Amino acid sequence: MLDQGSDAFVVFDKVQKSYDGQTLVVKDLNLSIGKGEFLTMLGPSGSGKTTCLMMLAGFETATHGDILLDGQGINNIPPHKRGIGMVFQNYALFPHMTVAENLAFPLEVRKLGKSDREAKVKRALDMVQMGDFANRRPAQLSGGQQQRIALARALVFEPELVLMDEPLGALDKQLREHMQFEITRLAHELGITTVYVTHDQTEALTMSDRVAVFNDGRIQQLDPPDTLYEEPKNSFVAQFIGENNSLEGTVKELNNDTAVVQLDDGGLIDCKPVNVNKVGDRTKVSIRPERVEYRSERFQEGAHLLKAEVLEFIYMGDVFRTRLRVAGRDDFIMKCRNAPDQIRLKPGETVNIGWMPEDCRALDA
Repeated sequence: MLDQGSDAFVVFDKVQKSYDGQTLVVKDLNLSIGKGEFLTMLGPSGSGKTTCLMMLAGFETATHGDILLDGQGINNIPPHKRGIGMVFQNYALFPHMTVAENLAFPLEVRKLGKSDREAKVKRALDMVQMGDFANRRPAQLSGGQQQRIALARALVFEPELVLMDEPLGALDKQLREHMQFEITRLAHELGITTVYVTHDQTEALTMSDRVAVFNDGRIQQLDPPDTLYEEPKNSFVAQFIGENNSLEGTVKELNNDTAVVQLDDGGLIDCKPVNVNKVGDRTKVSIRPERVEYRSERFQEGAHLLKAEVLEFIYMGDVFRTRLRVAGRDDFIMKCRNAPDQIRLKPGETVNIGWMPEDCRALDA
C-alpha cells in the first residue's frame, strides 16, 4: 500500500459503508492509489468493490471514514463537482444526441466555449479511433463502438481520475480483449489515474498495475498481478485468481521456509508456509495446474512425486488440460503446453506427477 503522505492521489481512510445501519458492506477500508496508477477492484458479487467505486464517484456516501482526492476530502462534494470521468457497462449515452453532442455535453456543463468544445471532442474521438462517427447516433453504432464513445466521453474533459464499472461486460470475447489493451494504453499514455471494477480475473491480471481482491467487504490482498497469482496470501485469493489445485492436510513440521504437510490420504509433502502458524494446524496446500509435470525426464531434483489416475484429457488448442485423481480428490488439474513431443494421456492410466516444493503453498484451511 502506498504511503498516504507520498504520491497517493486517492485515499480511503478507515471507510465503512452500511445500507441498513447494521450490516457493513465495506469494512474499515484503508487504500491508497498512486497518481497515474491503474488499480482494479476485483471480487465476487456482493464483495464491496462496486460500493467503493460508487463512494469515490459520489453516488454513495461513506457511513464512516474519509475519502480524499489529491489531498482534499471529498465526502461532502457532489458527484458533478469532483471532476471524475465515469464509464459504465451500459454505456449511458444519450440516444437523442449525436456522438459529437454526447461528448460535448460534459464540456457544456463546464462552460467551455464552442471552439474549445469542438477541438476537445475531435481529440477525444481520434483517441479512440472514432473520428469518422461524430454525426451518428448511438443506435447506429455497434456495442464496441458505443463503448469507445463512452470511453471518449469520460476522457473528453481531461480528468485526472477515471472510474470504470464493468465497462466491457457486454462485449464478446475478442472485442473485450482488444478493448482491454486500448483502455490500458490510453490510461498510461495520458497519465490518468484509473480505478476499474470487475469480477473477471483475467481482465484484472492483464490490465492492472495493482489489483485489490475484495471479499466480504474487505481487501484480502493488494498486489501487482504477478505477485497476486504467484504468491496468494490466503485460500480465497488462491482459489479466486486463476485456476488452482487444493489438497487438504495437517502441518506436521514447521520452520522458517518449509512446512511439512501430511495429506489426508497419508502422503507427506514439503510446502512454503504462508498462512499456517503451528504444528497441528489444518491447511490447504495450493498448487497451480501449470506447475504440475508428469514426464519423469522433466522432474527436477527435489520434486515431489505422487501417484495420479487420469480421469479426463481435454485438448484446448494451446494447452492440454488433464483432470486427475490425486490424494483422494477427483478435481486435480494439470495443464501442459501443446508441443509436438507431448504425450496424450488416456483416461484410466496411472502416472507419476511432480512439482517443486517452492511451487506449493500451505494456506489457511
